[in-house]
Amino acid sequence: MPQKPPQNSLLRFLYENSLLLVGTVLVLGTLVGQIATGWHDYNDELTQMQLPVLTLGQYLGSGHFLEATFENWESEFLQMALYVLLTIWLRQKGSSESKKLYEEEEVDREPNPYKEDAPGPVKRGGWQLLLYQNSLTLAFLLLFFASFWLHAKGGAEVYSIEQQQEGKPAVSVQEYMATTRFWFESFQNWQSEFLSIVSIVGLSIFLRQKGSPESKPVDASYEETGE
Repeated sequence: MPQKPPQNSLLRFLYENSLLLVGTVLVLGTLVGQIATGWHDYNDELTQMQLPVLTLGQYLGSGHFLEATFENWESEFLQMALYVLLTIWLRQKGSSESKKLYEEEEVDREPNPYKEDAPGPVKRGGWQLLLYQNSLTLAFLLLFFASFWLHAKGGAEVYSIEQQQEGKPAVSVQEYMATTRFWFESFQNWQSEFLSIVSIVGLSIFLRQKGSPESKPVDASYEETGE
């Protein structure tokens, strides 16, 4: 039986957007925790190197904060971009995360420019439609490359400080990107994100969570593919 929407406009807004709102609160809450602990941790490192400590405002613009934040964000955006792309063509029998093995899916049909509530780019067609129908992947890729660069920029600053403490020259962002340290940081984060893809795709074949759209119905067979 369909659930009736709340009569109060605020409650209705909160209900209809609760997933994104709660997710945003979790991101901001953990980011605040990261900033607070990272600030004190980095100042401890600076003290040990006999360098001046940073104020909170200075820390937010420091390489330590940029590196710690964006080396994680880059892996998240890379995971989502690849996941969106891979699920276009690849299948996994029995997984709720896969499209049907052989049937046509709603997401595969050509967009209808005459649909009354179709987005503007669909109605206008041409290059706008081409861009729009690939916009999710493009957005994730742009966010990935921006995060990748900021990770490198922050890492180069931190690495340069360590190098100068040892009497060695500072490095540029491009020079830092050529170090094994930069790629170690990237690969260890990327592989954890790819592991999460393998986990949800594989575990959703056999395991269930009642009420979650990421799971098949509880009584679905192991061979049933898709939601």
